[in-house]
Amino acid sequence: QVQLVESGGGLVQAGGSLRLSCAASGRIFSVNAMGWYRQAPGKERELVAVGISGGSTNYAASVKGRFTISRDKAKNTVYLQMNSLKPEDTAVYYCNARINSGWVTDDYWGQGTQVTVSS
Repeated sequence: QVQLVESGGGLVQAGGSLRLSCAASGRIFSVNAMGWYRQAPGKERELVAVGISGGSTNYAASVKGRFTISRDKAKNTVYLQMNSLKPEDTAVYYCNARINSGWVTDDYWGQGTQVTVSS
């Protein structure tokens, strides 16, 4: 089995910064991609940022220039550095990873971590 454990959420004032972490553990043969999604109350879950195994990254337009995704491949960990936070960034942030466990490649999700940005 594969597990994703997130940390780093919390309450911050507008303009502040937070860093989220997500560590994957379990039966991992290879990690194809790791990224972050978020879901605000009453809204659908949306992509925030993703890092592909080849090194490319993709960001939502709303976070470009403010958020940075990075990976520690040796630790199967992905980070999301969030700067210049805005109240509209308030959401539950979910880690996602596409992992090959040796038999099948599947998507896994973390439990979610709350990020609240006050104005």
